[in-house]
Amino acid sequence: MTALYLGLVIFSFLITSILVVPFINLLYRMKFLRKIQQTKDAEGNRTKIFDRFHNIKAGTPVGGGFLIIGVTFFLYLTLFPLLSFLGVYITTAYKISDELNILFFTFISFGFLGLYDDIKKFFGFEKTGFFGLRMRHKFIIQWILALIVSLLMYFNLGIDIINFPFLGILKLGPFFVPFAAFVIVSFANAFNITDGLDGLASGLLLIFLFAFWLLSSTVLDTPLSVFIAIWIGSLTAFLYFNVFPARIFLGDVGALSFGATMAVVGLLIGKTVALVIIGGLFLFEVSSSLIQILSKKILKRKAFAVAPLHLWLQNKGWEEPKIVMRAWLAGIMLAVLGLWLAYM
Repeated sequence: MTALYLGLVIFSFLITSILVVPFINLLYRMKFLRKIQQTKDAEGNRTKIFDRFHNIKAGTPVGGGFLIIGVTFFLYLTLFPLLSFLGVYITTAYKISDELNILFFTFISFGFLGLYDDIKKFFGFEKTGFFGLRMRHKFIIQWILALIVSLLMYFNLGIDIINFPFLGILKLGPFFVPFAAFVIVSFANAFNITDGLDGLASGLLLIFLFAFWLLSSTVLDTPLSVFIAIWIGSLTAFLYFNVFPARIFLGDVGALSFGATMAVVGLLIGKTVALVIIGGLFLFEVSSSLIQILSKKILKRKAFAVAPLHLWLQNKGWEEPKIVMRAWLAGIMLAVLGLWLAYM
């Protein structure tokens, strides 16, 4: 099976590599490009530090996540049925159709929500009130989608536990539903916040996927292992064009989809603690933003000069590639720690 998974990674990488340059050219023709922004915080104040570092990226195509979602979905739809036809032995802890419905519902539904964000932002529809959804409305939709996924996991797959290393299994029962929804929404937004430097979020996601690919193989979940293998191949081809200086960005279509799906992968395998540790840098990023927001609301002053963490480091004078490379190294060590605990 290992040879099969590696072959899927290579095939997905080659397909995405063939498509990515024409896709970038298409985004240019569609004017789906990052614009010069004048962003504001929750109080309506200009975030000049953010604009200073991000507006130099204006003119770069946005929407690479759409390509990765499309390639992963259609390759899976084509290749997975061939496995049984070719006599490959499929093993899974769940009913295959239910597991795949949950995976792809998350992958695609959060992607469409992010795509709406991208369309509204980069075509100037924010000024026209296009569809009328504000940030709080989109946050509510995230929760609705996350609750649907959590209910499917609880009722269709029977998942209601958290596995704690050294301590054993904690059975949550119906409380698993709000817990899982919280994890999904948290990771969706954490990924979105982390996706601020060239190659940062995509590289950390690649490390995460390799770690959970190992875990999915140990629990003998063939459908999930195939999904991750195809996703890894496509993401690697994209990352080649996303490293500094980036020629394409994921956009919200990729950020929301990938963050939510990361959470679902961890919940399906039953390794929530490993999910938190291996995805730790995403949580550090979103926590720094949350601390900043709470500090301004409660203490009426900023906890940091700027948030999230990667922007704070930029403001301190760290160069963008230096931040990204060191984040990748930290991500690798967190993956090693998370895997070690998962196997305990």
